[in-house]
Amino acid sequence: MIDEDDFEAPPPRRPLFRRKRVLMPLAALLAILVAFLALRTPDTDRDAMIAKYGGPNAQFAAGPAGQNIHYRDQGRRDAPVMILLHGSNSSLQTWEPLVRRLGGDYRIVTLDLPGHGLTGGTPDKDYGASGMIAAVDVVAAKLGLDHFILGGNSMGGWVAWRYALAGAHPVDALLLIDAAGMPLRKGEKPPPSNVGFRLLEYPFGRWLASQITPRGLIEESLRGSVANQAIVDDAMIDRYWELLRFPGNREATSLRATQDREPAMADRIGEIKAPTLILFGKEDRLINPSAAQTFHERITGSEVVLLDGVGHLPMEEAPDATAAAIAGFLKRRLGASPADPETP
Repeated sequence: MIDEDDFEAPPPRRPLFRRKRVLMPLAALLAILVAFLALRTPDTDRDAMIAKYGGPNAQFAAGPAGQNIHYRDQGRRDAPVMILLHGSNSSLQTWEPLVRRLGGDYRIVTLDLPGHGLTGGTPDKDYGASGMIAAVDVVAAKLGLDHFILGGNSMGGWVAWRYALAGAHPVDALLLIDAAGMPLRKGEKPPPSNVGFRLLEYPFGRWLASQITPRGLIEESLRGSVANQAIVDDAMIDRYWELLRFPGNREATSLRATQDREPAMADRIGEIKAPTLILFGKEDRLINPSAAQTFHERITGSEVVLLDGVGHLPMEEAPDATAAAIAGFLKRRLGASPADPETP
């Protein structure tokens, strides 16, 4: 007869559901890690980008805070000087269509603002108004410019009118092209924006954007910014995608998203006395075109031009109409007599 005590009881088994409860989160974390490593997009190579987008004669101006501002000085050397400032996540290349059309009658200086283009991140990490204004002064000092026409698109337009208010150098005329900085009008809703800017509204989105920057996201953001879809080609997408990943630019983008744009400064814009052209695309989905009217109401003597079928980038979407509007305005207000803008 066999005694039941001769058998050793098997150890208690961990319930299957408990093992699954531990393994499933680990598997999910591993999948997330693998996906992150597969999708992560590194910075582009500094020297390769300078060679591709700056060329062998790329020019840089060194500033007192360690800035190294990339700029171009083009057009007619003995003509009135025009400095043009690009928008957020863009670069000086955005102005090349206007340089081709207006460069025969104006000396046109363009620059990559801090945290953009081939300028990249700056040691002081000042990507607010003061840092952008300082960059303009660095280039102006390098070129010996003590007065000039100043224009800007979007964020660059905001920098332009802030520069005019600061009064460091006389501004002969101000060109605000789909410029930022005006409050919403009564009862108005914010514009729909594009996917890239919406992502930057959240802390996790800003961190993610600093690590993962798929080319498809850049294309979608560009197409959401313009009405003239024909301008969004592979070269344009590559330019925005590669220069956004230039060392320091993605960090700068995240920092700008959290910096105070000092909205109260909009109440002072009436102090600007320079002749001012306000030009907007009627189909702008990043800044409500009604902002043109707000600028106009606040800047005495300003002129407004609204372009049909044009979005946030008139200088690229409709360069002929934009150049003609600028040339006509400057002729009326400054007494210049430039020839009709030439087409390429």
